[in-house]
Amino acid sequence: MNAADTGSVGARLFVALQYALPQHTLSQLVHRLARSRVRALKNALIDNFVVRYRPDMSDAEQPEPRAYDSFNAFFTRALRPGARPADADPATLASPVDGAVSQIGRLDGSWLVQAKDHAYTLESLLAGEESWAALFRGGAFATLYLAPFNYHRVHMPLTGTLRAAWYVPGQLFSVNAVTAASVPGLFARNERIVCVFEDGALSFALVLVGALFVGSMSTVWHGEVTPRSPRQRSELPLDGGQAPLLLSKGEEMGRFNMGSTVILLLPPGRSEWAAGLAPGSVVRVGQSLARLG
Repeated sequence: MNAADTGSVGARLFVALQYALPQHTLSQLVHRLARSRVRALKNALIDNFVVRYRPDMSDAEQPEPRAYDSFNAFFTRALRPGARPADADPATLASPVDGAVSQIGRLDGSWLVQAKDHAYTLESLLAGEESWAALFRGGAFATLYLAPFNYHRVHMPLTGTLRAAWYVPGQLFSVNAVTAASVPGLFARNERIVCVFEDGALSFALVLVGALFVGSMSTVWHGEVTPRSPRQRSELPLDGGQAPLLLSKGEEMGRFNMGSTVILLLPPGRSEWAAGLAPGSVVRVGQSLARLG
């Protein structure tokens, strides 16, 4: 389904079904299946995915799909070195993901556009973290959607030091265009991880939003954050034991299992989006998205 299908009977049924499904139970089942090393099962999962979504394996470090030990290893595959160089200009902000722009622009005070006729607040997205929300009101945002066929690691858009991170429990609706156009406050309802960074005087945030069948989200500092039990809001430690808290532009900071969304937040008056970026624009890791001021 695409945005043009949002008013169809099939789209309405698709969204209605999501309210009824045991979202977390299904996602936990996917989590277990995706990590199975039973050769017949993992090959069947990989083969079915390749036929259905036709992912581009030409940039993968291991281009042979069946060579991976599990479906999850295939899905979160690394790219070969140099496949996604980050724009070297320190005054540009690079795309953190391969995907497509869902929405992009400026916050209207605390409001972010989700889809036509739908908006949600910064405070709800950040789960009431007022001190951090104050930094981004009236700023810039980009909502970037990762389709199942995309590369699913998340990279740093700028050099930055991790200053805060927290997990927010929630539902697991799909995050495709049909659901975004139909479920109020979708990105503030779904399970998510918020990471806030500082680069000198500049603060920026990456919000990793979970979705239906997203069996796990992880960061380089915290390992696998979801699935989580109990599902309750929790601070994630600022511990450089697994990875340095300071990461350079273009370095990996996290990853998804299955498709999902990253929301990038910037403070007011510090950036200008690149000309031509609009909903539907295809982006790649390292591509310049904005000019910093």
